[in-house]
Amino acid sequence: MAHAAPSDPKRHALACFPDPDGVDPQLLAFLQQASERLCQWWGTSAERSPLPLLSVLPEVAPAPDGLPIEALLDDLQLVMEGAYNPVHPGALAHLDPPPLTASVAADLICAGLNNNLLAEELSPSLSRLERSLTAWMAEALGLGPGSGGVAASGGTLSNLMALVVARHRAGLAFSQNLRVFCSADAHVSIGKAMAVMGLPPTALETIAVDGEGRLDPAALAMAFERAKAAAIPVLAVVATAGTTVRGAIDPIAAIASQCREQGSWLHVDGAIGAVFALSEGHRHLLEELHLADSLTVNPQKLLGITKTSSLLLLKQPQLLASCFGTGLPYMEPSWAHAHGGECGLQGTRPAEVLKLWLGLRQLGERGIDELLSAAIARRVSLQEQLSALPLEFRSGPLHLIAFTPRGLSAEACEQWSLLTRQRLLESGLMLSRPLYGGRHHLKAVLGNPHTGPEQLRTLVAVVRQSLKALGPDFDDV
Repeated sequence: MAHAAPSDPKRHALACFPDPDGVDPQLLAFLQQASERLCQWWGTSAERSPLPLLSVLPEVAPAPDGLPIEALLDDLQLVMEGAYNPVHPGALAHLDPPPLTASVAADLICAGLNNNLLAEELSPSLSRLERSLTAWMAEALGLGPGSGGVAASGGTLSNLMALVVARHRAGLAFSQNLRVFCSADAHVSIGKAMAVMGLPPTALETIAVDGEGRLDPAALAMAFERAKAAAIPVLAVVATAGTTVRGAIDPIAAIASQCREQGSWLHVDGAIGAVFALSEGHRHLLEELHLADSLTVNPQKLLGITKTSSLLLLKQPQLLASCFGTGLPYMEPSWAHAHGGECGLQGTRPAEVLKLWLGLRQLGERGIDELLSAAIARRVSLQEQLSALPLEFRSGPLHLIAFTPRGLSAEACEQWSLLTRQRLLESGLMLSRPLYGGRHHLKAVLGNPHTGPEQLRTLVAVVRQSLKALGPDFDDV
């Protein structure tokens, strides 16, 4: 336990750890006071801006002597004061909702247990929990009996592992002469994955999207034909279920049909949208997920699971070990088909599955459906209120919407988005400013459960005033 340093530095270091022989009252007080400060920070979130007024930098080097509890708590407080504030009702900029309280508690327990999912003997119950929960999630999202997967530190890693598995399965592990197709609106992590895999930029070919931001199957068919004519194997097609700017969902069935015909792997990047398939009321939006060979899902982006929470799910989860398994001769044999460290790129990793499991248990099926339904309802309401204004919209069936003034040049849109974002921040609302289609937009992500009608009305009023300021052509808004 960290407290005032005793004269013996060795004794001080030992006192910084939990006591195995009894409950340490100073440790209890430390954790209680840290929790109280966090609860206070949450409870005053509405009084501060979603974006802190300034970024702070505490002392980073350790002091000669260890700090006492109060000094440690003050250090934590300083960092908290300069932190982004996702609990604020006006935090609408990104896919970063407030955290579930059970997920926060599980994060604390995960850190305290300090188990390692590298191998079963380092995390016996938690390794079983991960296998069971990923199997449940994979089947719940439509991948069928026998499916499963592995937790990963973010969607970027999940997407990378999916493509590595596809490459290994296709027998192209040492080939650079191949193609991966994805839509022009696919996440930047696909390009990163290709670079990490040592593939040239030409190996990734982006496919045009339609007016709704969805991958065009006709354009995909032409890309397949070009690759076939050039005798270039198509390793995989990455379909997106929830694009970053507008939340579009690619036509998975049409893409899957072409993948089957051509013998290519179908990976669905559902980091944003796949969770909607957990809800009976919204499953129709993603009823084609069962056609995927692999699927990325990030419960952190809408369900409030604390970061990071990403899963790579596969119809044939045994492919993970066949691809990444190297053997762990310094560990006892696995009690299952493979150790956790042999089922992905990560070796040592925390039991992040604990916060997903406990968070889902806290929400229950009704809570999950409530979160998803309310997010879409907020997007629909905002879009309806903005529809009377001269704006161009970029949206889909999910909870994201981006917009920009109709008829403005790219330069004018950039200036408008800068000024309007600042005015929104002054009103306690934070939107992001993505560049899409060559023009800057304002984007609202309506997954914050604290956002209510008042925030939406204020948003519309600020946007209306910003349009009027553009000149005579917008006087009638």
